[in-house]
Amino acid sequence: MSFIEVKHINKTFKVPIREDGKFGAMKSFFNRKYRYINAIQDISFSIKKGEIVGYIGPNGAGKSTTIKILSGILTPDSGSVCIDKMTPWIDRKKYVSEIGVVFGQRSQLWWDIPAIDSFNLLKDIYKISDEEYEKTLNELIELLNLKDIMNIPVRQLSLGNRMKCEIAASLIHKPKILFLDEPTIGLDAVSKKAVRDFIKRINKTNNVTVILTTHDMSDIEALAKRIILIGKGSILYDGTIGKLKKNYDYLRKVKITTKDNIEIKRDYIINQVKIKDEIEFVIDIRKVELSDFIKAISSKISIIDIEIISNDIDDLIVRLYEEYKI
Repeated sequence: MSFIEVKHINKTFKVPIREDGKFGAMKSFFNRKYRYINAIQDISFSIKKGEIVGYIGPNGAGKSTTIKILSGILTPDSGSVCIDKMTPWIDRKKYVSEIGVVFGQRSQLWWDIPAIDSFNLLKDIYKISDEEYEKTLNELIELLNLKDIMNIPVRQLSLGNRMKCEIAASLIHKPKILFLDEPTIGLDAVSKKAVRDFIKRINKTNNVTVILTTHDMSDIEALAKRIILIGKGSILYDGTIGKLKKNYDYLRKVKITTKDNIEIKRDYIINQVKIKDEIEFVIDIRKVELSDFIKAISSKISIIDIEIISNDIDDLIVRLYEEYKI
């Protein structure tokens, strides 16, 4: 049985239209018009306990609306959501004690006081026992390396250290589900790695289910085996990154440095461009093995150097966006 079950949820927002011009505001006040935005349409998916899932899509695709519904902030117009046998917006009081939420651009910490004071307040809010709180807090401090920053006001912390504290705050009550919205936004490489390693650790040791929304595809590739791609309010792809690569990662750039001239016309060659001593081929590896292509080329010209360039995850996502015209 799935830990998270989402069935056919829809959400439409009613947005007022303000007319332009000097008297636009007054006219709209007496005769207000509206437009309707279908934020999400017939969204369905299921997630097993302990999974890390990347929930991705372009701006305005409906990611945040979905996450707000899953976290109990919004109620869908139709459809159902069952998470650990609870409906988020109905069983809200009990449900919020089971989840942790981190928004990369919004803070849940009190800005002018040290992080430890925010943690102590969260202890009382979640009614955590002294023994359990001390044990969890010490674990988080050690794993996230927070010892030297606990007594510094949050506003004085670097972005990387603040994000570590945000994640610690979301885990102080040991939630079963963690919603992460752009958790590494603006972080340097060292801080990103620390946050990613910590997420993987709590997922493995505590079996925490993680739903990750981000535009940083390196986060997705580092953490999630499965992605759900949403566009124009609907699910476009739901599957593993491996399957995505198999279906869409079929073009390779082969750069060859040579003094010779060559032009090959084959159905597997999508494009070839020669600039000085470098020839760049784009080939379709569904139609030819890379080794066979290189063998055929080397039999015709003298190769000085060769470079094979694979697509990264960003290229594949862009190709999906182009295919679905989003």
